[in-house]
Amino acid sequence: MSSTQDNKSLALQASKLPVPASNIMPDTISLNKWEDTGFEWAGEIIPKAFERLVSVLNTEHEQANILLDAKLYRLNNVLHLAFTLKGEVWLTCQRCLQPIAVDLGDEYDIALLDNESQIHLIREEQDYLLLEEIVTEQSPERLLPFKKLIEDEILLKTPMAPKHDDCEMSVEQFGEIPEEEETENPFAALASLKGKL
Repeated sequence: MSSTQDNKSLALQASKLPVPASNIMPDTISLNKWEDTGFEWAGEIIPKAFERLVSVLNTEHEQANILLDAKLYRLNNVLHLAFTLKGEVWLTCQRCLQPIAVDLGDEYDIALLDNESQIHLIREEQDYLLLEEIVTEQSPERLLPFKKLIEDEILLKTPMAPKHDDCEMSVEQFGEIPEEEETENPFAALASLKGKL
């Protein structure tokens, strides 16, 4: 077999391989580019990549990646950001101070409205945001804060004071608890004066 044939077969094999997509989560999505055609992103996210989330993560337990599958699409002339989260984060139990896993698994669909007049175009129970309040204008592009919106939902899913269902309060006692001194009732003193006046 000649080297030319070898090169052709290698080129054919290479062309059949899937082209790897970028696995880095974008911070923003250009609405100028994607709001009409749609946008999709799927991949794994390191929990520590979220600046606000990292402050509540347990540092003693290894954090596994979170799976995210997201798409930006238009329905009934309304832009939507839909995504699915799978995975968990480890926080600190507020009773025993040990790690506790919090499941993030859920599906989200947020309507992104141009203005409040579009509210009648979505379901009554659907979450929505006004684009004018969240889009950052960077001339000449309108940028949707994709990473921040995902982090917002993760933070809403994590409890403010996580605790195991069956753990004891972690309390260390130093020394003896002082006994409370019995004090005289101040009204008793007034009662004794009442008869003398």
